[in-house]
Amino acid sequence: MANSPAQRPIPRLVPNQPFPAYSYVPGRFPHPISDPRGHSFGLKPQRPQPPGPDQWRSCRPYLYGIDLFNHGYYWEAHEVWEGLWHACGRSGRTGCFLKGLIHLAAAGVIVRQGIAQGVKSHARRAAELFRQSADEAGALDTRYLGLCLGDLILYGQRIAVATIPDGVAEGNAVTPVFDFVLSPA
Repeated sequence: MANSPAQRPIPRLVPNQPFPAYSYVPGRFPHPISDPRGHSFGLKPQRPQPPGPDQWRSCRPYLYGIDLFNHGYYWEAHEVWEGLWHACGRSGRTGCFLKGLIHLAAAGVIVRQGIAQGVKSHARRAAELFRQSADEAGALDTRYLGLCLGDLILYGQRIAVATIPDGVAEGNAVTPVFDFVLSPA
């Protein structure tokens, strides 16, 4: 894990959708939904359509989740992907894949909290879910919803054995904590 992506421009997939005022970290900021001071308090959640394997490029919530993740808004990415996970019935290939992304985002939140064991368990679970998706697809180099399953497995495995760098768990700046960028193609 490193902060290197924050030092280079990361392209936006949904550039006209603004980022929240802060990246939520439990205990450090008001809860985005339940606290009246939260960045999303009072906003009615939309019921998104789940991304289809061939229509992911037009699924704005899915792409916005990638934007959020890549720019360090891990809790917010988790919430967006969880909405899509529920929309697809929390099952099937898309459900498994989205649950992997949810665990990857949760690992980012927990890095900021400085809870090493939580980071490891979420990262391991993400890698397992991406491995299930790859096994179903029949190959590690398969792309699903634009992302390479082999790369996602590797990211989860690397995070699971990484040491949380000093200072990552502190501060309020919104910065990526991982040394990779999700790049759908």
